[in-house]
Amino acid sequence: MTTSDYRITIIDSIEQFSKERWQYLAKEVGPFLSYEFLHALERSGSCSNESGWLPCHIAIAKGQHEAANLVIPGYLKTHSYGEYVFDHAWANAYAQHGLDYYPKWISAIPFTPVTGPRLLSDGHVVLTPALLHELEDTVATYVESVFGETLSSFHWLFPNESTSAQITNSGNLKANDLPNDLSIERLRNQSDALNRYLTRFAVQFQWHNYGYNGFDDFLNALTSRKRKDIKKSRRKLTEQGVRFTYHTGSKISPETLQFFTKCYKATYLKRSGHVGYLNDAFFKRLVETISDNMLIVTAVEDEVAVASALFFYDETGLYGRYWGALKEIDGLHFACCYFEGIEFAIAKKLPLFNPGTQGEHKILRGFEPIYCRSHHKLRHVPFHTAVADFLQRETPHIASYFNQARNALPFNKEFVPTLKTTSVTGPNDDTYNHNEKNHEI
Repeated sequence: MTTSDYRITIIDSIEQFSKERWQYLAKEVGPFLSYEFLHALERSGSCSNESGWLPCHIAIAKGQHEAANLVIPGYLKTHSYGEYVFDHAWANAYAQHGLDYYPKWISAIPFTPVTGPRLLSDGHVVLTPALLHELEDTVATYVESVFGETLSSFHWLFPNESTSAQITNSGNLKANDLPNDLSIERLRNQSDALNRYLTRFAVQFQWHNYGYNGFDDFLNALTSRKRKDIKKSRRKLTEQGVRFTYHTGSKISPETLQFFTKCYKATYLKRSGHVGYLNDAFFKRLVETISDNMLIVTAVEDEVAVASALFFYDETGLYGRYWGALKEIDGLHFACCYFEGIEFAIAKKLPLFNPGTQGEHKILRGFEPIYCRSHHKLRHVPFHTAVADFLQRETPHIASYFNQARNALPFNKEFVPTLKTTSVTGPNDDTYNHNEKNHEI
């Protein structure tokens, strides 16, 4: 088929798309790409023109009158906040040259740096280079005709391997491969290379369930010192009268949700000077629609609630997202956001626990480093070339960081061969982090 045989449609509200069709295309891809999650973002105003997250989803049908075979969650951005792939320096470079970096188009889950598919497909449409180019032209033309703006760039954030392979036309990728990206020399010498996406790498930390029967089973996989450290920190909280309660499904009462949002806003305000990107209407709508995929852990000290953390989960895994506390208690963040999450994942037999972005402190609590990717195409040729040069210099540092994190994992020598993270040299019982942060999940 030629690109003219496909129908490409821009959707500026998910309500314009059939809920049943979206759910069919998004089956088994995690809670964040569900119709309900994205719809809650839009209906609550968390994703809107005013918030700088204007919905710009793309639907592709194989025939002019057929139902969509492929849908891509997308947004027009007027800033770079809430993305977790930091391109502020690129925007500043544009501004210094009198050019506009915004609006830009991104395919991402707003405020959610979780790797997953960005091409929700029934298998009847493959995003060939020609179709991808046609898609980009359609979006650029839409932005110019509707808003009178010139689109600066295209960005795919936290795509899985399948999406990455189609975006970069690079074949199959493995989870922790660092493929050789297009070199700056080839970029400068091949005119067609300037139409290709640039890949940026980052490192996150993820806990894997190796068939543990309980939390003590997990602790037994760690070195003796780290096992004792974790037991000591948890025992100290218990002695202070701290306990944790779990709330899922119908057990998420209005009071439980209200306390969580109170903690969320208070912590955001203390950290950032505002009460967070997400509002009460968003969280309330989620409880109304997907509460069976939500977990709220509430920390109680002497029968008084003091902190709360929100997680999402399904058969793909557990995902820690937001947390807040009304009282500073040593070790509470790690217990509420990590250890209780691990307990829940083991109990539910979930394959993994993704606690969120950033944070070397996760390593010493059994979270293994993983690579995640983003892909970028800047339509202004000199800037595309400059970013390619930057990424070529950045990538070796990312690989070095990954290796350092990998070799700092606290698993004992008998368990090391079991790890999904490859080539771990050995357990490191002497690794400490003296700059731990309590505000990131």
